[in-house]
Amino acid sequence: MSPANLQLTIGVDGGGTRCRVRIRDQRGHCLGESEGGASNVHSNITAALSEIRSTIQNALLNAGLDETTCGDAAIGLGLAGVMARDDGAGVREAFSNFKQIYVESDAIAACMGAHAGQDGGLVIAGTGSAGALRIKGQSIGIGGRGFRIGDEGSAARIGWDALRQALLAADDLKPASALTRALMKRFSDDPRAVTHWASEARGGDYGALAPLVFEHAAQGDPVALPIIKMAARSILDLYAALERRGAERVALVGGLAEPLRPWIALEGPDPFVPARFDAVDGAILMAGGVIA
Repeated sequence: MSPANLQLTIGVDGGGTRCRVRIRDQRGHCLGESEGGASNVHSNITAALSEIRSTIQNALLNAGLDETTCGDAAIGLGLAGVMARDDGAGVREAFSNFKQIYVESDAIAACMGAHAGQDGGLVIAGTGSAGALRIKGQSIGIGGRGFRIGDEGSAARIGWDALRQALLAADDLKPASALTRALMKRFSDDPRAVTHWASEARGGDYGALAPLVFEHAAQGDPVALPIIKMAARSILDLYAALERRGAERVALVGGLAEPLRPWIALEGPDPFVPARFDAVDGAILMAGGVIA
């Protein structure tokens, strides 16, 4: 069969930090992949759609295909920032050249991947945080409201909390620590520079500060330690909420999953099960594709 006649399924995992795309054929074999930048449709839908298109084009190029194949392809898009059914309308319109289009939150796509399309729950701990549950064909999302009013346990919230404490210490309202001094040093010890930066900072910008907080927490820093411990408890709170809603298996995924596991273990036995597939393959399953 020629490439132009291949029945393709394209999976897109668009998050606050990066966009990943994978192409599988009708037998579930991977033909090509690509990775791009941030693609949260709530933060900036125009920039997100542009990044998604570019990453899809690169994946097609890596597969030896071009955009003419899209007319016979299904696409599943699991995107950060999709919080309600209407949120996907603009995305579906943007990718109307595909034969079939499926849009869900990145949490729902990741949940489908984690349990290979079967029932189960998922906690995402990445730039943002959220919980998702698929049970008896129904999808439920919890959390994922953005770091300014939610996303507890996420990298963005960790960075936000830490920078807030650094400013309080700089103003002599709270005790300083090695962490607060290290953070303020990044801004030449100028609180006004922090305020200016924060006026335009996005989740990924705050999330980039999280590794520094983990580093200092491991050294017992009195400011970093409670922030990381609270993040671990927040992830366990998401687990408990999914369990109350009927999840019998809950996986933990995201860039913060492994860094948080030692801290989760301090709270008790780790309740999470391994994920079977990733969010990109979850988006492929969402669109009716198969995985070899």
